[in-house]
Amino acid sequence: MKILWIDLNSSYAHSSLALPALHAQVKGHPDIEWSIVSATINENIGMIVDEIYRHQPDILAATCWLFNHESLMHIVSRAKALLPEACVILGGPEFLGENEAFLRRNPFVDCVFRGEGEVEFAKWLTCWKQPEQWKSINGLCYIDKENQYQDNGLARVLTFDQLVAPEESCFFNWSKPFVQLETTRGCFNTCAFCVSGGEKPVRTLSIDAIRKRLQTIHSQGIQNVRVLDRTFNFNPRRAKELLNLFLEFHPHIRFHLEIHPALLSEELKSELKKLPKGLLHLEAGIQSLREPVLEKCRRLGKLSDALEGLKFLCSLDNMETHADLIAGLPLYRLNEIFEDILTLAEYQAGEIQLESLKLLPGTEMRRRAEELGIRYSPLPPYEVLQTHEITTDELQVTRRLSRLLDAFYNTPAWQVLTRKLILKVKGFLSHFLGYLTEANLIDQPMSLEKRGLVLYQFIKEHYPSYLTEASIAWIEAGMSLKKQPAERVKTKHQTPPEHWEVLQGNYHERLKLCFLPTDMEGLHGYWFGFETEVQKITPVFKAKS
Repeated sequence: MKILWIDLNSSYAHSSLALPALHAQVKGHPDIEWSIVSATINENIGMIVDEIYRHQPDILAATCWLFNHESLMHIVSRAKALLPEACVILGGPEFLGENEAFLRRNPFVDCVFRGEGEVEFAKWLTCWKQPEQWKSINGLCYIDKENQYQDNGLARVLTFDQLVAPEESCFFNWSKPFVQLETTRGCFNTCAFCVSGGEKPVRTLSIDAIRKRLQTIHSQGIQNVRVLDRTFNFNPRRAKELLNLFLEFHPHIRFHLEIHPALLSEELKSELKKLPKGLLHLEAGIQSLREPVLEKCRRLGKLSDALEGLKFLCSLDNMETHADLIAGLPLYRLNEIFEDILTLAEYQAGEIQLESLKLLPGTEMRRRAEELGIRYSPLPPYEVLQTHEITTDELQVTRRLSRLLDAFYNTPAWQVLTRKLILKVKGFLSHFLGYLTEANLIDQPMSLEKRGLVLYQFIKEHYPSYLTEASIAWIEAGMSLKKQPAERVKTKHQTPPEHWEVLQGNYHERLKLCFLPTDMEGLHGYWFGFETEVQKITPVFKAKS
């Protein structure tokens, strides 16, 4: 039996865990020959299909999700036309809902799998040639020989702790800058917009098992681990145990976690405070700062607790906390989104991610879309198009606003300046968004330098009192002192004043100085020192006179 896995990603930044997770359970089986074709959705479909055809597989398998769905269908349909005897099986989050319509619309797919596949996929491999036996495979959906739709429910791996780890598969990809680690499967929460809302019960791995896997990961030289647990701190005692475990791998590994800010116990707060800098990077799923919105979404946890927790997390200087908002949630209005961004900026969130709601298959919100007054795209990625509270045009505003946040607030070089403008200048976000939109810049990819130039020009035209801050941000980002944001900077033959207030670093005579005056006479301003003997474009010294 020859199985070909189509590893189709949106980019090469990371790989799906599906293949190594499935393969690990049956590795070494003498009757199974595995191969893989890896590609991205941006590659030539014909070339991908040609590579698939050369393998001449018996089984074609792949994971289907939001952003590879369309490309995968094109690839699989062509491959099936060339390999009519091959059996096509698909899994992934796209099939967590009702699958009959999909199977009838795409007859080149023999069956799809709903749920967690490690155990049941291994069972299916024993009878893949006998469709009359497929009834025994939990989670499998297919059209039988009598043209009847068969739905075998939802597969759950209740023995999660007994699975062979995906890292033991030869298909585990160690070439990426980070790996994904699942220490818990399922979610305690009931969010109506999330596929994990129905993943019950919550199952966990022992600390010893996780330690063993982290040792393997560390031995491969991996420095970043993304923990896939939906809510890292759903159990405070376990969260503390995991933090102690992560400390064993400091400073070699940095851990990225999703945390629920409303569930921070005082003990866990104390533990987080004590952690060394750089050990954790946190994603705080807040979604909205509006109680009625969260209640409608059936998200557990009091908003007041969430805000208090988020404020605490953002105040920690030993880790960075990102916050997520979702446009298109029921009862969530455009003006409230702008206000919530202001609040998150005030908290000094490390990043503010603004996403559009997607009504995913298998979610409660998708089933209740009509009742909730939500109109959405029937095709992937199932984006919300309109609600009772937000119009189509307003959702486009949120899309552009998301681009603005990513380009400026979420970019370290421009974050301090952007945050200051958001907090100090009333209506800045709307004004700057309109400026970028009118100039046709909002949807254009811009380099770091280009973004700095655009921001400086906007400030010069509309908020000249912030020009000094804009020039400082430009210099500290290591940008060229010959460009416009440094137009007031003096670079030639600068000697230090008799007195200055050192703000950063230590001065020595080998430093090359530049001076940014803050008054017409040039008596006061900021001094920056650059190393001339090393290839370092950012200043190592800063002072004020």
